[in-house]
Amino acid sequence: MSSGYEVAHIDELEELPINNGEFVWRPVRRRFGITAFGTNAYTGNAGQRVIEEHFERENHQEMYVVLRGRATFMLDDDEIDAPAGTIVFVRPNTRRGAIAAEDDTAVLAVGAKPGVVFEPSLWEDVFAANAYADKGELDKARGLFTTLLEQHPDAWQGHFNAACLEARVGDKERALEHLERAVELEPEKAREFAGTDSDFNSIRDDARFSALVAGEPDSGG
Repeated sequence: MSSGYEVAHIDELEELPINNGEFVWRPVRRRFGITAFGTNAYTGNAGQRVIEEHFERENHQEMYVVLRGRATFMLDDDEIDAPAGTIVFVRPNTRRGAIAAEDDTAVLAVGAKPGVVFEPSLWEDVFAANAYADKGELDKARGLFTTLLEQHPDAWQGHFNAACLEARVGDKERALEHLERAVELEPEKAREFAGTDSDFNSIRDDARFSALVAGEPDSGG
């Protein structure tokens, strides 16, 4: 194979369930090591989400291409029918999301900020790690978080999401260790999110968790 290009079919891309299987992520940027722009694909059957509902701000532009099947896009208050071949361009500050209207629907997403050097988002590693954990590949999930935290030791979101994962899989000590670091880095947001995130239900009755969320010294009880 020539070193000047790579080829892959969408069905050959890794299949990663996101949000407990709410939708299926097919990593494109990670697969090819693309560094100039963000791009991913999503697949699903009728009624399954193929683009999560969200906003993009800070001049971030996104384009979606329905590769096969059919999708229903929700764009602010509008509902758009998008059969295969449809291209949807969404400007910043527009709420967007899409549901598959036919089985075996596939949507490609491409996005970047004009005039800004692209940097891969931290969410990719978090999404991938959570997906591996959901598939039972816990060592692989932890390995991703280890690398993420080594590269971004002061990003509270990385420690917070690592805590979420450990709480979900039942490792209380690791969960509390990561959560403590997240609170150190960003007390207000980490405490607010931990107080409502269901991932922490398994440790919510622990005195150390309560102390972290409340911002009080741990009594050791």
